[in-house]
Amino acid sequence: MQFNNIRDFLKTYLSPQKGQVTLLGIFIFLNLGLQLLLPQIMRGFIDSVTQGAPIPNLVHLGAYFLGAALMQQVIAIAAAYYTQNVGWSATNALREDLTRHALHLDMSFHKSHPPGEMISRIDSDINTLNDFFSQFLLKLVGNLLLVIAILVLLFIEDWRIGLVLTGFSLVALLIINSTRNIAVPHWEAERKAEANFYSFLEERLAGTADIRANGGRAYTLREFFKRNREMYQRSIKAGLMANIMINSMFLVFVIGNAVSLGVGGTLYLRGAITIGTVYIIFQYNRMLERPLDDISRQLSSIQKSMASLKRVHNMFNIQSKITAPSISHTTALPPKGAPLSLKFEGVSFFYDDEEDQTLKNQEEAENELNVLEGIDFQLAPGEVLGLLGRTGSGKTTLTRLLFRLYDPQSGSIHMGDNVHSFNIKEIPVTYLRDRIGMVTQTIELFHASVRDNLTFFNANIPVEKIRTVICDLGLSRWYNSLSAGLDTVLESGGSGLSAGEAQLLAFARIFLKDPGLIILDEASSRLDPVTEHLIEQAVDKLTQNRTALIIAHRLKTVQRADKIMILKNGRVLEFGDRETLALNPQSQFNRLLKTGLDEVLA
Repeated sequence: MQFNNIRDFLKTYLSPQKGQVTLLGIFIFLNLGLQLLLPQIMRGFIDSVTQGAPIPNLVHLGAYFLGAALMQQVIAIAAAYYTQNVGWSATNALREDLTRHALHLDMSFHKSHPPGEMISRIDSDINTLNDFFSQFLLKLVGNLLLVIAILVLLFIEDWRIGLVLTGFSLVALLIINSTRNIAVPHWEAERKAEANFYSFLEERLAGTADIRANGGRAYTLREFFKRNREMYQRSIKAGLMANIMINSMFLVFVIGNAVSLGVGGTLYLRGAITIGTVYIIFQYNRMLERPLDDISRQLSSIQKSMASLKRVHNMFNIQSKITAPSISHTTALPPKGAPLSLKFEGVSFFYDDEEDQTLKNQEEAENELNVLEGIDFQLAPGEVLGLLGRTGSGKTTLTRLLFRLYDPQSGSIHMGDNVHSFNIKEIPVTYLRDRIGMVTQTIELFHASVRDNLTFFNANIPVEKIRTVICDLGLSRWYNSLSAGLDTVLESGGSGLSAGEAQLLAFARIFLKDPGLIILDEASSRLDPVTEHLIEQAVDKLTQNRTALIIAHRLKTVQRADKIMILKNGRVLEFGDRETLALNPQSQFNRLLKTGLDEVLA
């Protein structure tokens, strides 16, 4: 969803609500008409009193005034309600579009934009735009129409009065126009400081345990107050610049009151107008003050909205480097759960943006350009590959390419079966990722029910299937201890679960997903023997009739592999059949079997 200007933005998010917007417009015009009518009724009442009109006539005029005033309040409330309803509906649609757009952006974007910044853009910025919808529709447009209508009525009363108060209004609007943009860069700076603050806060809250354990509390608090102070100072400066415009209006209003009373009093003393008309002049002038004051305030608010709209627009303009293919080949792929073939052909990859250089430095040897270079290997459906290599050799990057979190700069990756094989760029991303499962040593658990944690919020998976998987993985005792069964809410991060239980839950996710290709980062080396045995059983079941890549750390895990690949500095040092390599005294793998796998991780 993209828009080039405010008109396109309003059209995009207001057109689905044409009926409510039309009704809102009717309420705004009715409210405007009643506001203009009330002073006219009051003038008739005042002139009737001065002319000695009968009491019943005065009572009727008073009743008309009260009835019109009550109706005006009811319509004003209805207009405010529809304004908020239209505003929230529009901004919720915008929030949904922006969230969907962000979720479809590739990993290079998310690595360079921390969660705190994303929260600020998707939540805080769009909440500000809700004020824009509300203020623009109800107050800014409505008040501009009210100012024009009042000036027309004043000209009808007396051209001199209309001319004087029109001059007053033009001076007021000139002051507004000359000061309305001075706060925009300061509001942008304030929003940026807010995003930096929440990003810092989110990261430190996630690392609370490490900060306390390693003595980083004092530093974290200093940084917290430093960023909080920056956000506060920028907010104060932006507010100060906005108040220049508001305070300028106060002086204009004082002058306007004096001028209206002076002109009205002069004309009354000359007998040109009645005392009721003097009231009309003064009241309409007061009525000019309120909309002009509101306009000045709302322009300040809209300045903040323009800064937020600019940030939202810039985010929509960011496009993913991972292009979405057609679905024309999905019918030829193996059915869900069937093992997939895998083929790498001349794959080379490096992280090509500044933020991803951090990842590159973690994944490759020093002074090397590519994290992966010239990777060639092939797995038949159902084969298990043991992936070995030192830290930084490119193992993790290779798995990221399979999920299309990144695309290689050269070469291609193919998946399929014994008959058909397709470049993964020809497979829709959601379809591709649904066919691949991964278990790592870091298990992400959400503050949600056990069921939602296991199914990733997929309500279509039957309860009996979930219970069967839990039982097969040896988690029955743990499951029976839960107070609400599958509806038991887990704490964020898996608090209250042992490391083994969390990893077994991760295995349960894969069994429920039933992919054709699995990636396992061996995670049982730090567990107690009982839990380790359960996980080994889970690995045995999971690798049956599935293609698997196992990032191995121990000899026991390597023994279940059909083929072995050793990476070094992003290149394939050795690849082949496990038994053949094990019997070859010249192979690197043979030497590892003799010296132990710890050597490859050194």
